[in-house]
Amino acid sequence: MARQAVQLDLTDGLSWYVLGNAYISLFFTSGQNPQVSQQAMSAYAQAEKVDRTASSNPDLHFNRATLFQYEEMYGSALAGFSRAVALDPAWEEPPERERQLLDYLDRLTALVNNKACWDSRRLRSMLSSLSPAALGPSSSPQFCSPSGRTGSLEPRCLSALAHGPNPGAAALGKVVFSLAPEGRMAFTFGMVDGEENCCAVMVYNTADSWGVLIGDTVVIPEPQVKRHSVTHKDKSFDLRSIRVDSPLLLIVNGKKQAPRSQTATSVSYRPQSE
Repeated sequence: MARQAVQLDLTDGLSWYVLGNAYISLFFTSGQNPQVSQQAMSAYAQAEKVDRTASSNPDLHFNRATLFQYEEMYGSALAGFSRAVALDPAWEEPPERERQLLDYLDRLTALVNNKACWDSRRLRSMLSSLSPAALGPSSSPQFCSPSGRTGSLEPRCLSALAHGPNPGAAALGKVVFSLAPEGRMAFTFGMVDGEENCCAVMVYNTADSWGVLIGDTVVIPEPQVKRHSVTHKDKSFDLRSIRVDSPLLLIVNGKKQAPRSQTATSVSYRPQSE
């Protein structure tokens, strides 16, 4: 229906906006295909291109910011929430989402930079138990990686991981903190490797009952590494993270995670202007 409306009038900004919303709904209910996410972004951009009034639609900015946040494009997400606030000051959700995301980035950056304030002696003691044996199933020649590759994975320190995908590699470390922010989209924890480097890990599509505990040994097969440099208003954040799209991709304390560990991420967006 939404696509048909666009085809009837390619210059109708509202139809492009509705199509963008349809793609967002499809994205979160049908497996989170990256192509569908891009189609949503493109539809919103086209709405603004063909109809100047679309740029003044707070719903468009809010919904797109929600998708930006899920995609970990935090600077764009904050800008979108802020724009929605400016366009509709009486709407309570955009400033709350902006505040929550700023608080999340603030707390997460501090925890990573300070390694959750762990004492060096205690940290070294905990890390002393790290060994290749902790790779568990990923050390098997029959291990099937997220990319579809079959074969054992090579353990790498965080400093040796490239930005983006790391085929054939595994990140290995100990959990030093977990973070459950308001309105969270991901279960977030901090992992320290054998070199005592710390990195944030965001795990998506987790069941409410799933989590990791401080001291757990975690293996992340073929980690997707990101670098976030965000400036918004008077705050700046710079941190490195690993994105994990499902807890089923992790090995915790030598074990794969049970199917019940996973459930689809739920997000809040506004389907249409009220």
